[in-house]
Amino acid sequence: MKEMQKKLTNFFYVILGLPATAMGFGLSVQIAVLSWILRTKYNLDIHEIGIVWAAGPMAGILGQVIIGLISDGVWFWGGRRRPFIIIGGVLAALSIFALPHIGWISQFLGIESIMAVAVTIALTLDLSINISFNPTRSIIADVTPEGPARTKGYTWMQAISNFFGAGAYLVGALAGNYVLIYVGVVVILLFSIVPLFFIEEPKVLNTQVAEAGLPEHSPSRTNWGELFKLYFAHAFSWLGIQTMFVYSFAFLEQRFSVSDAAILGATIGWMFFILNGAGSIWPVFVLEPLARRLGRVKIHATAVASMALGYFLIALVVKNTLALYACFILLSLGWAAVVSLPFAIMTENVNKARMGFFMGIFNLSVVLPQLIVSFVMGYFFQHVVDKTFIYLFSGITLAISALLWLWVQEPGKKSSGSVHFSSH
Repeated sequence: MKEMQKKLTNFFYVILGLPATAMGFGLSVQIAVLSWILRTKYNLDIHEIGIVWAAGPMAGILGQVIIGLISDGVWFWGGRRRPFIIIGGVLAALSIFALPHIGWISQFLGIESIMAVAVTIALTLDLSINISFNPTRSIIADVTPEGPARTKGYTWMQAISNFFGAGAYLVGALAGNYVLIYVGVVVILLFSIVPLFFIEEPKVLNTQVAEAGLPEHSPSRTNWGELFKLYFAHAFSWLGIQTMFVYSFAFLEQRFSVSDAAILGATIGWMFFILNGAGSIWPVFVLEPLARRLGRVKIHATAVASMALGYFLIALVVKNTLALYACFILLSLGWAAVVSLPFAIMTENVNKARMGFFMGIFNLSVVLPQLIVSFVMGYFFQHVVDKTFIYLFSGITLAISALLWLWVQEPGKKSSGSVHFSSH
């Protein structure tokens, strides 16, 4: 084990966050490019684009759970998470590369339906990301102790991921989405493979040590009651966030009368550049120190509430792109919290030897809302006259999420109503 890992140095936290950053970068490319390219190059309508986006969450339902379960119990290529990070990274890079070539692939294979090819590529891309996302997050829990060090691992992960995600949207806004695609291929490959040479995974996890009769460093019980509260709260966050990712183009087309594909792509690029750029500052400099002092659950609920406010302001007040970008700074606080703090909270409520499995179960609170957004809300947004409702819907769901988070118990605090169940 390298000295930086033994001492949990800041540089080690940076290295530890890069594999997740690779997958986050791939997701950023998907968010920036997929709806845009399907709308402007292949002329798919709103509900068809929603169906394409549904392919990924459907892959995630089984992908993360199965990969998490498998990675908990295997060891090859020098790790239990490492092999799946490498395989997923390579497949994700290839899928990103295929995005601008959907038409060519369709012709080459003799498939007339652009929709079918787009769904297949989106499914492969998201399945690849899901293969890696679970292990990239689980490995952080595997190599950090519970408490502030664990929280620091996830907040640093998201700070780095947001920083590079912002870079992705900046590239898209300045150089165009096609350049972004090829940059994404390189970044994903490098960040999903190179850091693994500097991280040593524990071959025996805490619960396995306890079963062998040796001292155990942390509890091994799964608190299902708190997990279900956490799942529901997190799910409502993703109803609103996924709505923003998939259908912002429709809101922009109507609110700002945007019809030019390049202008629409650049506007989306700047929006999400701000979301991730500002979001890279919050985790390390604001969320982690405040969570350490005031509690992760309280800080997270507050951040989610601020995101709800941002959505309502966009829907009801914003009349120009400058005001829109300003609101995205506010949204970035909630975004930074949603993709960092819940992981730290969740990992301290589960059996540590089954971290990959529970990380996959946790992912259901993301992918099931994504499916609702694609299959249900897509048809609704297609027919609603005023696309303002897209952001009103996001604001309502984030407000509900903030309220639900207030019911979640801070890990480490005892509650008379809390019931623990063993998980084997």
